Amino acid sequence: MVSWIRPRSRRSDSEQEARRSSIEDFVVITGFSGAGKSQAMACFEDAGYFCVDNLPPEMISSLADLFRHEGSKVERAAVVSDVRGGAYFQSLVQVLDELVELGTNYRLLFLDASEETLVDRYKETRRRHPLAVGGQVASGIHAERELLEPLRERADVSIDTTDMSASRLRKVVADKMLTQQTPGKLAVTFLTYGYKHGAPRDADLAFDVRFLPNPHWEPDLREKTGLDQPVIDYVEGSDGIADFYEKLLPLLDYLLPAYVREGKAHLMIGIGCTGGRHRSVVIAEHLARVYGEREDLLVDVVHRDVHKPPYRP
Repeated sequence: MVSWIRPRSRRSDSEQEARRSSIEDFVVITGFSGAGKSQAMACFEDAGYFCVDNLPPEMISSLADLFRHEGSKVERAAVVSDVRGGAYFQSLVQVLDELVELGTNYRLLFLDASEETLVDRYKETRRRHPLAVGGQVASGIHAERELLEPLRERADVSIDTTDMSASRLRKVVADKMLTQQTPGKLAVTFLTYGYKHGAPRDADLAFDVRFLPNPHWEPDLREKTGLDQPVIDYVEGSDGIADFYEKLLPLLDYLLPAYVREGKAHLMIGIGCTGGRHRSVVIAEHLARVYGEREDLLVDVVHRDVHKPPYRP
């Protein structure tokens, strides 16, 4: 869910205006170690933000103070602050309150992931968790969870990165945090996936298309994907596909503007089949063509599992 800046200051409007920073967007990134904060910061860096990693909370205030000085040319900035800051990290909540007191509005991005995923990522990188006791990653994650809970509740945008690749995380961060650059347009991502690889955690809507005939059981189509014309012809010619589109399109036509009215900037629509290689891919590409022609939408397609090898009986 996308949330924009909430009023946090207790000062009067006149007092705040006198001290307001010229910076247009100040983003604080935090969350679990291993949840993808470096990738998120890279997204802001690519967008032209002034970025600083591993900044202790007290230095966030100092940096914001520099932005308030006359002559500062920094208009957009993003900083990462997490438990690597040691004991100082516990003061981050207080520092965030002080930011608005000093006239600097901010947005807080919180990155989360399942414990199993975080442990696996640490095993892959062979790095030590900053709070691990005796090298036990799980103990570090548990300690980190207690420290992060007050920040999770204050987050403007929270992203669960459990099922995300690095490139997809950057895409989601851009959609949820940078869409102000195209106001009035809803960013819609059609995400295909295979249920045998797990359903996505971040889908706002999900449609199961396993009721359609499966090209996997056709020997000539098994090794192909929904991006190949023979598979497209097979799925689009299936019994039931026309009725499915006839019911699905009016539903989406109703829901999309309803989400816009509620202030949503990004909508993730999951399309799932058994392996995520055939039926879901064909349908997502079809929907992207239909809705990609609308000027009020920014449409993207992500095929999460299309390149994973098919099951061989």
